[in-house]
Amino acid sequence: MFHPPKDSETHLVEECYAVIYSPKQRRQRFPANCVEVMASDLAALECCDEAAHRYPAKVMGPSRSSEGSMIYYLIHWL
Repeated sequence: MFHPPKDSETHLVEECYAVIYSPKQRRQRFPANCVEVMASDLAALECCDEAAHRYPAKVMGPSRSSEGSMIYYLIHWL
């Protein structure tokens, strides 16, 4: 699994908790419009909704993809 390097000086790419919209939990990277960043792991767990395909996760991002879009990389599902 690829993770972009963390930038400790500018804080552009950060580890954070999020709720991800994903019909299937097979992907390792997600467009920014599918990711809702949360304040904590508990907040992500409270806001998840499996019926609506919204799953809690720890992610790293945002990062610019080679196509120019902003993406988040999955670290692990909560």
